Amino acid sequence: MRPGALALALLALVSGAARAQDAAPPPRPNVLFLVVDDLNDWVGCLGGNPQTRTPNIDRLASRGMLFTNAHAAAPSCNPSRVAVLTGVAPYRSGLYDNTPGLREVFPDAVTLPQRLHAAGYHALGSGKVFHHAYPDPASWDEFFPSKDVQMPSDTTRGKLVKLYGSLFGVAVDAPATELCDGKVAEWVSAQLARPPQEPFFLACGFYRPHTPWVATADAYARFPLEQVELPAARPDDLDDVPAAARTLEGRAAAKAATPDEARRAVQAYLACIAFVDDQVGRVLDALDRSPAAKNTIVVLWGDNGFHLGQKERWGKETLWEESTHVPLIVLAPGVAPGSRCARPVSLQDLHPTLLELCGLPPVAGVDGTSLTPLLADPEVPWERPALTTSGFGNHSVRSERWRYTRYADGGEELYDLEADPHEWTNRAADPACAATKAELARWIPTENAADVRK
Repeated sequence: MRPGALALALLALVSGAARAQDAAPPPRPNVLFLVVDDLNDWVGCLGGNPQTRTPNIDRLASRGMLFTNAHAAAPSCNPSRVAVLTGVAPYRSGLYDNTPGLREVFPDAVTLPQRLHAAGYHALGSGKVFHHAYPDPASWDEFFPSKDVQMPSDTTRGKLVKLYGSLFGVAVDAPATELCDGKVAEWVSAQLARPPQEPFFLACGFYRPHTPWVATADAYARFPLEQVELPAARPDDLDDVPAAARTLEGRAAAKAATPDEARRAVQAYLACIAFVDDQVGRVLDALDRSPAAKNTIVVLWGDNGFHLGQKERWGKETLWEESTHVPLIVLAPGVAPGSRCARPVSLQDLHPTLLELCGLPPVAGVDGTSLTPLLADPEVPWERPALTTSGFGNHSVRSERWRYTRYADGGEELYDLEADPHEWTNRAADPACAATKAELARWIPTENAADVRK
């Protein structure tokens, strides 16, 4: 399908313009919106870790398009989710951190579910969709467990075990349905079983693999501790990065962790990924049985990545690949099953993409670029790189091959991801890379909104 043909086909689908005059226009497509918290590229179809087990996320990728070079608008829960759900980039909103909540600073913001509701959609959801501390009742017609409480409680039949630093985990001797994500999957599956009376936007927010790493005992058992391998790391990795990079969040330094501590933490992260993949599978099975199965767009995305010892970090909120690179899968009409797109894209692009896929016009003030041309043809020319912002004035630009980062104090990093996938060699001062750096630097925002916390 040629570039732009998908968008035209979808618009024709929802408008009925290509149908005979006496035929009823088809319904708008439904949207199943799957959000996974702190999931980096450790999914089978992305190959970020050879030991991970994600057969259900991989199954979804086999049905739609996998964006192999997708990046968060911000490497932290609150700003990443607000950017997607409002369509406003962090450097324009000034919301750079996990505080404050959206409505505290932008009480009149219009969210994606609100836009769809205004177009006749029934907006409902469950779990961590907005940042967990800031539920948004105005966005929903229905929400489980309630519009004021996003996440059901966990049953933890066991004491949380300190793994390393501030990281905790526990293997729970309980069925999945007694844990937060299991309850979310159960409720979402029940909604899918109902014959839709109107098009729906159904958000499903999974909390794992966010810490604490709580998962069922059988999920932990899939990763015997003695078989767990640690990610590649170098003791001199940060010797060539600017001071701002060494101090930009990311939590504790990995060099203080013993190999046993690191192995237990990696095991816990893998177990939580496997557990949440099980819940994704339950929802996909429910969709397959659903009356809406043939008319539902499915989007799965991780809100930000996570370091597991790389770059001397256990956490996120950095501007390196481990923290920005996330899964993004889109299943929509006209998308070739099992297709892959290596163009750099941002989660910021989801808002305009879904509006277009649902047959709605563009909205002024929404950042990002609709991905519909790439959904039609993953090889279409795509000039725009992916931009990630972490705090005021700190930005990273990711192209297909390169990452360029500039911090608020002027510090720079430049990595050739093709030759240096671990970002071990900073080439920002290399004269041979001056032209590449200049090309990427032009995408750095020249204006940054003041931090709304101040």
